[in-house]
Amino acid sequence: MKIICIGRNYAKHAKEMKSDLPTEPIFFFKPDSALNRFNKMYLPDFTNDLHHEVELVVKINRVGKHIPLEFAHKYYDEIGLGIDFTARDVQAECKAKGLPWEKAKAFDNSAVLSSRFINKTKLDLRNINFSLGINGITVQEGSSADMIFSIDQLIAYVSQFVTLKMGDLIYTGTPEGVGPVKVNDKLEGFLEGQKMFNLSIK
Repeated sequence: MKIICIGRNYAKHAKEMKSDLPTEPIFFFKPDSALNRFNKMYLPDFTNDLHHEVELVVKINRVGKHIPLEFAHKYYDEIGLGIDFTARDVQAECKAKGLPWEKAKAFDNSAVLSSRFINKTKLDLRNINFSLGINGITVQEGSSADMIFSIDQLIAYVSQFVTLKMGDLIYTGTPEGVGPVKVNDKLEGFLEGQKMFNLSIK
């Protein structure tokens, strides 16, 4: 199982990160040890600036390589919700040195995933609304309508380089509003008003 994460897929998030808008999808990987379904997240001791990034998550349902755009919709049935946790200070240090920044993204338990998924037939894929709340206050709100690259475009693009397999997860990018978490924060993720996960920061 692969965790494929998409970067800068929302224009306002790219702006808040002072990054250029991509002309093609940007993707990176998290290992399977990053998967977190424990309803809790322990602050790693190597960062002082752990940021939340809530994202729609697509679960791949079959093997595919060089998938044409017009057939990409056949490669997933369900949409979930997750968080791509990022050690922002570690990432900034790596970027400043021109180094890869996997250690800021790919660490253990950094890929929160909802315990359930919603069948795509019950969603308007062009306008899936989702949000993240911390201690009862909404901090991120997004919609698939604001994606620079759609789910189908992401699947078609990534599959040019990497064979997609059943159970692979694509984290489709985060909207604006990313920010730090601290011990005792309570995070809740919502997809079309349905609560998808609860998470405590320890």
